[in-house]
Amino acid sequence: MNKYLRQALDCLLFSNIFIALCAVAQGLVTYQLLGTKPESHVLGLLFCSTLALYNFSILLSKPEKPEKSPFRRVRWIFSHYRLMITITMIAVFSILPLVFFLNASSRILLVSLALISVAYSLPIFSINDKHFGLRNIPGVKLFLIAAVWSLSCVLLPILELESTIEASVSMNDSIILIAKRFLFIAAITVPFDIRDLFQDKTNELKTIPVILGERKALLICQGLLVIYLILLFLFTQNIDGNFLGLMLTIILSGWLIFKSTWQRNEYYYFFYLDGTMIVQFVMLLLCNYLPL
Repeated sequence: MNKYLRQALDCLLFSNIFIALCAVAQGLVTYQLLGTKPESHVLGLLFCSTLALYNFSILLSKPEKPEKSPFRRVRWIFSHYRLMITITMIAVFSILPLVFFLNASSRILLVSLALISVAYSLPIFSINDKHFGLRNIPGVKLFLIAAVWSLSCVLLPILELESTIEASVSMNDSIILIAKRFLFIAAITVPFDIRDLFQDKTNELKTIPVILGERKALLICQGLLVIYLILLFLFTQNIDGNFLGLMLTIILSGWLIFKSTWQRNEYYYFFYLDGTMIVQFVMLLLCNYLPL
């Protein structure tokens, strides 16, 4: 890979700007599925809050000697420490004015998700003088990540749309949308834990791969995607562009997960697997607006 291209890619991926763009794409997926116009303040909040929380989490977990870390991402982040702090502060201060555009229900949701996200990283709990965060509870990490993503990228836009009478989404439709997004995010999250399998064992993090092993964890990923497809078929009345776009994304995600192993380099996970969240929106656009 060209030196300058790699530097640009490292900055995009490891500064967490890319994952923040993935959050925006997932918000756009929700608007596309609901057939409504995107709200810029919601997309702005998804971008800034994701950027701030991801940077906060990684900066908080600084290892003793980050320059000797086996992970390129860790080495890059802490060799650009001031840049990361600056980006994080800009994201945090950008959230404040955007919150004023939200209705009361959306603010409550946002604060709740922020508290869960902080509790995920901070060791605020203790048992026998041993401090830990929510991520240290066996098997909980996957469900917390998927829940926060699905609620922020699906429920937040729905609450905002309903407050402005732009759309009315039934409780059943909301639950199905959140459930499908939860399954999708959970499926593409597990491979990251497989990549960190040996490190998580050392840090005593009881993730799904640590508890069940790599093979069973990969089967769980595919099982989650199968359940997603079943829900997609059960709750789709017409085979339209949205249906095709979602189905193609699930097939692509399943193939990428099948090809993922702990030996894969970091670009595979942070670009290809995370990138499926952006691909999902692109697929929806292509299947709806291009003649097939």
